[in-house]
Amino acid sequence: MKTLDYLHLDDTKLTKVLDSLHKLLANYQVHYTNLRGLHWNIKGRGFFTLHEKFETMYNDTAEKVDEIAERILMLGGVPENRFSEYLKQSCVKEVGEVSCGHHAVEIVLDTYKILIEKERKLIDIATEVGDVVTADMLTGYLKEQEKMVWMLVAFCTHHCEK
Repeated sequence: MKTLDYLHLDDTKLTKVLDSLHKLLANYQVHYTNLRGLHWNIKGRGFFTLHEKFETMYNDTAEKVDEIAERILMLGGVPENRFSEYLKQSCVKEVGEVSCGHHAVEIVLDTYKILIEKERKLIDIATEVGDVVTADMLTGYLKEQEKMVWMLVAFCTHHCEK
């Protein structure tokens, strides 16, 4: 007995969905670790704002990591848990110590660009095989991320004009 026996999804068609979810999980795990580092190391103007914002973002990212891993399990896969494997699969690259707020925001924006692209593609793949739950989950992520991108661009623009 397996979960897919009850979900009316064809496990042979879910291969691309699972592969994409594994890659998305890797990207989110690296993003999470980067956010922790940005939170710890931020200095200077905007410290209070960015320190708090990065904490909110890494907490949100941790929830998404768990949701993605659980979705992989629901679809019959086994989520990767080794960071060495995440680094091999992730398009998001690790960042070292970054203390400049403007640079930190640029890193987060570049990461969102990657995540948004991967999520849009995965939504198409999931929709094609009738996996509306995965597509819906990622659509919710996109809604939040597009707003966050807008806010970070506004924040960065404000700092650049001073």
